[in-house]
Amino acid sequence: MKQVRQTESVNAQVLDALRAAVITGELQPGTLHSVQTLATQLGVSRTPVREALIKLSQQGMVRFERNRGVRVLQTSLHDLEEVFALRLLLEVPATRLACRQIDEAGRRELRRLHQAMERAARSGNEYRMWEHDRRFHLVLLQASGNLRLATYVDGLRDMVLRRGVSTVSRSRSLDDIVAEHREVLDRIESCDAAGAAEAMRAHLLRTAELLIAQEAGAPPGSVDVDLGWTGP
Repeated sequence: MKQVRQTESVNAQVLDALRAAVITGELQPGTLHSVQTLATQLGVSRTPVREALIKLSQQGMVRFERNRGVRVLQTSLHDLEEVFALRLLLEVPATRLACRQIDEAGRRELRRLHQAMERAARSGNEYRMWEHDRRFHLVLLQASGNLRLATYVDGLRDMVLRRGVSTVSRSRSLDDIVAEHREVLDRIESCDAAGAAEAMRAHLLRTAELLIAQEAGAPPGSVDVDLGWTGP
């Protein structure tokens, strides 16, 4: 992990650094770490590290173990199914609402992020692609006007990504993911709230189906995932 610069918000930097280390697998699932060791690696005191770990534990990424330290948790198939059920229940209607009230600045930001996703896909930069993908969803959710929902859903993404779980190169390409976001963006550009919500639902269902099958070591579509109840 890179050391944290003292010129910016230390707490925010520490949280970002630890989250990224878990997501990329630098801090592997099942491993145990002490707050002091992590603080030393980051070049900061124990306090911001402990505060960041508390937030990550609330998101289900790590667990404090008495007199032992903090353990990085493993994502299970059941976790994935629960996360996507919640995302479908929250993100689809939020997309519908966001489409109705997003302003031109918001649309411009979504266009910029989609173009950044296209560039990352062309260069094969999966991590950069993930960053732009995440920001695209966050901007859209914030446009719904419910900032608590936006923050909560963003945290759910961490639960999926904390092992670097991805469909890229195994179930679909970066270009495929860009195309799915293009469908959402096109509907927003045309002020089609129902279509935007439908495109978001299709994107989330596709991602859930591929990820869960992939993590189960089975072909896409062969694992029984009951997410239909989250729809209309």
